[in-house]
Amino acid sequence: MTTTDEPTTDAGLRLPRPGETTSVEEERMLRKLKLAGALRIFGRFGFSEGVAGHITARDPEFDDHFWVNPFGVSFNRMKVSDLLLVNDAGEVVEGDRSVNDAAFAIHSAIHAARPDVVAAAHSHAVHSRAFSTLGKLLDPLTQDACAFYGDHALHPDFGGVVADVDYGRQLAATLGSHKAVIHQNHGAVTVGASVDEAVWWFITLERSCQAQLLADAAGTPIPIPHDAAALTASQVGTSIAGWFQFQPLWDDIVAEQPDFAD
Repeated sequence: MTTTDEPTTDAGLRLPRPGETTSVEEERMLRKLKLAGALRIFGRFGFSEGVAGHITARDPEFDDHFWVNPFGVSFNRMKVSDLLLVNDAGEVVEGDRSVNDAAFAIHSAIHAARPDVVAAAHSHAVHSRAFSTLGKLLDPLTQDACAFYGDHALHPDFGGVVADVDYGRQLAATLGSHKAVIHQNHGAVTVGASVDEAVWWFITLERSCQAQLLADAAGTPIPIPHDAAALTASQVGTSIAGWFQFQPLWDDIVAEQPDFAD
């Protein structure tokens, strides 16, 4: 997606919105650029844990193929030229490194089950990982957490590393039509109609988990009432809202680490 300026209907603001690319090749390169940049952003946020973590972007031409970061390469060093194209059998059809088996098991199942999903994100970030051990959903404690109100799921079964395709399918089934799933004792997976959206949902989910852990430790948090939480979800939880929230992070990584485009 390219970006265009489009005025809002209420405050007279001109906000960037996703536009349309003119060819499959242009769209593919844009998705790869966003993917490599997003992985650098994950690195900046400290979302790495050894070799764990992966973000994928569906190929715009071969919709059963996706682009993904190679196994064992630091988020902080990721470049477009490092990315792998993986088919629905788990074979690397472009690139010269190995794919993480868990990345294939999780992401192939999600991309197969959700044709609307362009990208999915997962890492072993500290706070979503800690929150996942509680076996519950996020409460609507803050405006940001309301993005997930009624729009995330809990997968209560932990059966070890998600290296089995059937296990990935179970996780995808629990995700359903939602934007996120908390995998108990493991962490979180988020999805979106763009790399931008999927990655922003992961970042703000991680921070919302942190906020709830802090609030629960400090006392007895007061949740936002249902009507207000639902209204806020309709304001901050839309696909375009997720895309837009990512744009300042994108601008920063482009300005500060332009070598990711190599």
